[in-house]
Amino acid sequence: MNELSRRTVLKGLGTMIALPWLEAMGNVSAWAAGAPVKKTAPTRMAFIYVPNGKDMASWTPKTEGEVFELPEILQPLAPFQRDLNVLTGLAADKARPNGDGAGDHARAMAAFLTGAQARKTDGSDIRAGTSVDQLAAGKVGELTHLPSLEIGCEAGAMAGNCDSGYSCVYSSTMSWRSATQPLPKEVNPKLVFERIFGGGDAAERMKRQASRKSVLDFIREDSKSLSRQLGKSDQQKLDEYFSSIRDIEQRMQKGAALPPLVAPADFPVPAGIPSKYDEHIRLMADLMVLAFRTDATRVCTFVFANEGSNKAYADIGVNEGHHELSHHGHDAKKIAKIREINKFHIRGLAYLLEKLKAVKEGEGTLLDNCMIAYGSGNSDGDRHNHDDLPILLAGRGGGTIKTGRHIRYAHDTPVSNLWVSMLERIDVRAPVGDSTGGLNLA
Repeated sequence: MNELSRRTVLKGLGTMIALPWLEAMGNVSAWAAGAPVKKTAPTRMAFIYVPNGKDMASWTPKTEGEVFELPEILQPLAPFQRDLNVLTGLAADKARPNGDGAGDHARAMAAFLTGAQARKTDGSDIRAGTSVDQLAAGKVGELTHLPSLEIGCEAGAMAGNCDSGYSCVYSSTMSWRSATQPLPKEVNPKLVFERIFGGGDAAERMKRQASRKSVLDFIREDSKSLSRQLGKSDQQKLDEYFSSIRDIEQRMQKGAALPPLVAPADFPVPAGIPSKYDEHIRLMADLMVLAFRTDATRVCTFVFANEGSNKAYADIGVNEGHHELSHHGHDAKKIAKIREINKFHIRGLAYLLEKLKAVKEGEGTLLDNCMIAYGSGNSDGDRHNHDDLPILLAGRGGGTIKTGRHIRYAHDTPVSNLWVSMLERIDVRAPVGDSTGGLNLA
């Protein structure tokens, strides 16, 4: 039988509907680490962030290899133990002060996916580095409606001082298109749904696109005289601004060329942000699965809560703020509450993995064709240390990752090395920040 193109469309009732990946579409890529690996579905990747570190004593398995017992915090992942790896020994060196003093929370999130030292500023001269998700989006983003999807469950400011002289953008944003272009996350499930599938009917979407193009054309023309009046620094900022505009235009053109995606009839449009935090996490997880399942995007970042978050967790009996508790000073009662918060977040991850594993794809599942990295740029929140980070990697990356293990790497191995290894599995060979090479995951 002839293979179908991923851009094959169904025509009926005046609607063109892009198909999700189907078995009849055949191979989409191959990745080699020694021997070639034949894949029958696209590989997706997601990066999930949780703040303020962990109770590492109840997170880290006592034994290495394939025979290990999940510790207390990781117990909700028991049904998926054979689908994931626990990775120990990884570090985020650029989250450390390195001469910049206080501000570990802001640096932790800024450095997590970039491997770069954030510039200490609470002004507009922010700088970090290009994050791994955007390096991936640069490779596979042209194949999908959305190059990447940035979501979260806690809103955050994009300006102002949030952590010892660091801009709020650092502690609320994990995705960076470039060193100076953070990508804000969307926390409203309704707006995420609309971003994936578009809001309104086709005529309304076309009208909005025409309006946006008109505005962009006006901005471009209106700025020509302005640019001649600016100094070098402002010229650079303006160039970056118009680079973003050109990117928006290219996305609009690409989106117009692809058949529109149509949401499954059994997935209701979200009404807004749920009042309960656990429901918010689950709904965002459902949207991520939907985006991967329909091949709307293959790259996603998901911030459960901002770094330094002082959110309370009253629904699980924790009324104090998370950040406040993370500075526990070895108080056993506070550590016990931190442990409950850690388990709450892990239950959110377990829900996501369950949903991914329930989707059949080829001879396996959607989870088999994913790489889901979960963790934090902080280890022990009380000490603000950035070595031995709590990192999980779920999914088999299309058959390129051996799962079901606790792997201990050499102390202070850059977590960026993990990102390099994930990029390799979508045929991207690129350094990430302070990376020194890849990790052995096969």
